[in-house]
Amino acid sequence: MSFLAHTMRQVLRQAPTRTSTLTGAMRCLSLAPALWQQNKPAAAAVAPIEVAAVAKDQQKECLSICERVNQQVAKQEQGRLFAVVHLCGKQFKITAGDIILVEGYWPPTTGDEISLDKVLLAGARDFTLIGRPILEPGLVTVKATVVEKTLTHTKTHFKKKRRKQYMRINFQRSPNTMIRINTIEVTRPVDGNAEAEQEPSKRLF
Repeated sequence: MSFLAHTMRQVLRQAPTRTSTLTGAMRCLSLAPALWQQNKPAAAAVAPIEVAAVAKDQQKECLSICERVNQQVAKQEQGRLFAVVHLCGKQFKITAGDIILVEGYWPPTTGDEISLDKVLLAGARDFTLIGRPILEPGLVTVKATVVEKTLTHTKTHFKKKRRKQYMRINFQRSPNTMIRINTIEVTRPVDGNAEAEQEPSKRLF
């Protein structure tokens, strides 16, 4: 018992010295404010940025790009146009002459000529017009024709529960509509103030 008491006294006597050495070590390792201020790099004088000058430069660049696009469209040098349209809850990348398939019921009948107005994006070889989320109405016109309305192949739904005398066989065919894209045209200048020309069509989608 006396041995344990003696060892405990020694540990208690040495504990303050150990903590003092540890605190001294931590103080040595810590960064002094004065040293940090000395090693801190001097802040270089930054010239103020002129927001108005940057805005003017960007505006000039945008005008030059729009002018080049308008020149290409006027001379019909843009090449083959493509577009991304929103149709029946889906997006389709199309070009003139493509045939797309719309799944599910859709009102137009065979032979109807329609205009796809929800154009998300249109472009050519050298430029791309991006909508936010769609392009301005009348800027790009996409004409299409309903080619065929058919049904899908027969899908078999088989259900069975073993040892329950339960068995069901169901057949399903969903309607489909095939559409041919006739033309994609940029009808007015990109930055023009002319109002969009609304041509009469049978149905708009």
